[in-house]
Amino acid sequence: MAVPSPSVRLDLDALRARLGGTVIDPDGADYDTSRAVASGDDLHPAIIVRAANASDVVATVNLARETGLELAVRSGGHSSAGHGSTEGGILLDVAGLKDLELDVAGRSVWVGSGMTAGDLTAALSEHGLAVGFGDTGSVGIGGITVGGGIGFLVRKAGLTIDNLLAADVVLADGRLVRTDAEHEPDLFWAIRGGGGNFGVVTRFRFRLLELPSIVGGMLVLPATADTVAGFIAAADAAPEDVSTIANVMPCPPLPFVAEEHHGSLVIFAQVVHSGDPAAGDAAMAPFRALATPLGDVLGPMRYAEMFPPTGEAEEGPAAEPTGPASDPAGPADEQAGGGAYALRTMFLDHVDRTVAATIVDRVAEHQRSSGALMVAAQLRVLGGAMARVPADATAFAHRSSRIMLIVATVVGSREELPSHVAWTDDLTTALRQGDGGAYVNFLSDEGPERVRAAYPGPTWERLRAIKGRYDPTNLFRRNQNIEPAPAGI
Repeated sequence: MAVPSPSVRLDLDALRARLGGTVIDPDGADYDTSRAVASGDDLHPAIIVRAANASDVVATVNLARETGLELAVRSGGHSSAGHGSTEGGILLDVAGLKDLELDVAGRSVWVGSGMTAGDLTAALSEHGLAVGFGDTGSVGIGGITVGGGIGFLVRKAGLTIDNLLAADVVLADGRLVRTDAEHEPDLFWAIRGGGGNFGVVTRFRFRLLELPSIVGGMLVLPATADTVAGFIAAADAAPEDVSTIANVMPCPPLPFVAEEHHGSLVIFAQVVHSGDPAAGDAAMAPFRALATPLGDVLGPMRYAEMFPPTGEAEEGPAAEPTGPASDPAGPADEQAGGGAYALRTMFLDHVDRTVAATIVDRVAEHQRSSGALMVAAQLRVLGGAMARVPADATAFAHRSSRIMLIVATVVGSREELPSHVAWTDDLTTALRQGDGGAYVNFLSDEGPERVRAAYPGPTWERLRAIKGRYDPTNLFRRNQNIEPAPAGI
């Protein structure tokens, strides 16, 4: 399928002469692989710009503003709605922005927004330092950071944005500005959870946590109503040094699980204890006590080992071949392509035995009867350091939310999706409790009401006002969009 002709003629030779990076047009050899998104959307940008530096980002933003072409920004991909590409517009890929300035003594780092979570974690691990991102190494830090960042250190160190000290941002008018608590403070507030609505971040400065080692890894338990409810209770009661991700799903072909259990319904858990290593085994004991483990590779390790290098197998809903941001049960790497998935997310107040039974029974039944490649429900217990940040301190306002749920179904093609979307909607409706919020990084293309749910209370109007000041024409709209408030409001 040919790309639609843009309404304006682009002088690609002049553009290539101005940029340090690469410009790919529809005739380029890398065009089809470079435009692919994991959501399966077949989108055809007029051009793809692989930025090599901040100047390239400025030039591309100016081009989009001057031509009126839709601008999509990709930093490794964290959009289950396929926002990392565009039909007939300009795709700006900042994955090449990987500069790294590490201050070991000051426990901080400046890093380009195209760096992946796994690569940065590995670089920091060499010095016994860390910053919390999500749970998948191939995710670009640009997307996960501006949405919030809920991962293996959420209870110990809070969200990714809670450790953000500053950022360099290209605005809609083409200016490159530094934002922090003292400079452009409203912009700094907005990019901590407001998504890509306010500009293109080229660099981040993070506060780092001393973390020479952890006790963690993977634990596989049989999934029953009792074990699921028990796991969530144990995670909630655990010290704040413990963060967990529990995937209720058919067991993947893990080498440390007996083959007879492959395909059976399990809790595939990823657990990190980031406190005193001597207390690690005791922290793991309540999870191991829930049932005889089918697989247990919990133990001392470097934190970076929780993020396999890009290209290696990453099991479970954090696995790469499908899903947005390399996670079919959470946004995955948009470069992945292939297949399709239905994805829904929300917050829960509790997971008792009744809730757990609904999850177990419906996941098992849908896997049995639907022909899906994979069905999963993922549960993340929150709280700890994340909950101690005031709700109005950042654009991520879900500080009192207790548990995050993600429901996902992976299928072979988009044509199969409608019935699976209906199933994910039915299950999330059945499980809905008092917390009506949503985590913006895990939203699919679900309409403006769900975007609004990501920003409760006065957060929404404050974001609209800041958007009106920094992007009044809504240039940055290929995202979970916050429309700018009219001037003067």
